[in-house]
Amino acid sequence: MNKVILVGRLTADPELRQTTGGTTSCRFSVAMDRKFVNKQTGERESDFIRCTAWGQTAEFVNRYFSKGKLIGVEGQLRSGSYQDKNHPDVTHYTTDVFVENVEFVGSKAESGGNSGNYGNNNYNNNSYSAPSNNYNSNNSAPPQASAPNNDNMSYGDINDYEEILSDGDVPF
Repeated sequence: MNKVILVGRLTADPELRQTTGGTTSCRFSVAMDRKFVNKQTGERESDFIRCTAWGQTAEFVNRYFSKGKLIGVEGQLRSGSYQDKNHPDVTHYTTDVFVENVEFVGSKAESGGNSGNYGNNNYNNNSYSAPSNNYNSNNSAPPQASAPNNDNMSYGDINDYEEILSDGDVPF
């Protein structure tokens, strides 16, 4: 299985390109902080992962994301290599994420206050209205249902729940 899930911030605005055959692609880099602090410098280090989206996913990333915005990326890890033009005996190896889906992450304020109703910020969720270029890479139809109204949601009365006094009664 080859599955990658990343959450981080774009290091620069996405670069939208088109192949000679007319296919749209978008390259961008996602920065993610590591969980630990470097003992020598006392600073948290980051990883910078290059990503490439294709088709309508590429257009979506280019339209709704920019430098510094939080993004959730799901895809596959791809490796490759190429010969250095200046030194033919040198081979460079690359590792990129081939993007299948992207998501808005965080609050509207954190993701730049994008207009529109994005429900839980997952553009592949079929429970809300999405922008017109809001598709995953398998070119499925855009979601049509409108967002549910959670303002009147009832969670019930707290007296309806039973308190568990010991862990011995928990089935896991």
